[in-house]
Amino acid sequence: MSDASHSEWIPNIILGQDYDRRYLDAPIHYDVLENLAVFFGRDMPVHRHAQYLQIHYIDRGELRFHIDDKIYQAQGPALVLTPPSVPHSFLTCVDACGHVLTLHQSLIWQLLKEGLKQELEQQLNRALCITADGLGEKESVYWKTVVQTLEAIRNEWSHVYPAKDLALQTLVRLLLIQISRLSAREAVSTSVNNDDLRAFRQFSSLIQEHYRDHWQLRDYTSSLGLSESRLHQICQRIANRSPKKIIHDHLVQEAKRLLTFSNLASSDICYQLGFSDPAYFSRFFKRHTGLTAQQFRQQQH
Repeated sequence: MSDASHSEWIPNIILGQDYDRRYLDAPIHYDVLENLAVFFGRDMPVHRHAQYLQIHYIDRGELRFHIDDKIYQAQGPALVLTPPSVPHSFLTCVDACGHVLTLHQSLIWQLLKEGLKQELEQQLNRALCITADGLGEKESVYWKTVVQTLEAIRNEWSHVYPAKDLALQTLVRLLLIQISRLSAREAVSTSVNNDDLRAFRQFSSLIQEHYRDHWQLRDYTSSLGLSESRLHQICQRIANRSPKKIIHDHLVQEAKRLLTFSNLASSDICYQLGFSDPAYFSRFFKRHTGLTAQQFRQQQH
């Protein structure tokens, strides 16, 4: 990204802080895709994970990933690697399931120090989208090992075994080596126009600044100096969502965060998010999640 891109506000999500506080300082975080989809949604707005590399494995269905200035569209089984701190957003189909592995970059540095610098450095510092479709015989063996290793990581993560941390780190090393071997099978991506990307990130920054003020779409377009149709076109191209949906999704995500990590009553959360009517907030939340605020809170505890 350009220096200008770095200066624009993009939310930084730390899974151990924003999702599962049991693992606040953990260098490895694993969860099944379905659990994360309940909390964050399958249509995840642009964000980043500072100092963390992330791997998504989706076993079936269509997926769309926007990573920095690239857009990948593919059918599962597919694996997507997002380097540390790189802005990304994604959409997975409603029945997609799989694995999400988040790794602190210190693990990657250790791998490079152990003599794998030449083999891994280039592959693990760029976005990758790899699909299982059309693999050759040798590559199919690598892919099978990737899937088996992710299942082994899931098993280790879910149980308290002797030397659990060492086992997880060993499995992660094996996984990254196999991914690097498959990197030549990267799916074709399309690039996003730099002006569009800059406008989209400015829009994201304005949402963060004004979502509690419940700005109307015309307020955003006026501040950006764009027409509503132009902003709609940019958002659909980059995030596959309308500007209004992006704004609403941000409000819903903030509501989920407060319902999960605070003891505030639903009515207090309503006012903190800039709603003036608790009944309207309740309808808004249920319309976007299918659950009442109380039902969502109970699911998280």
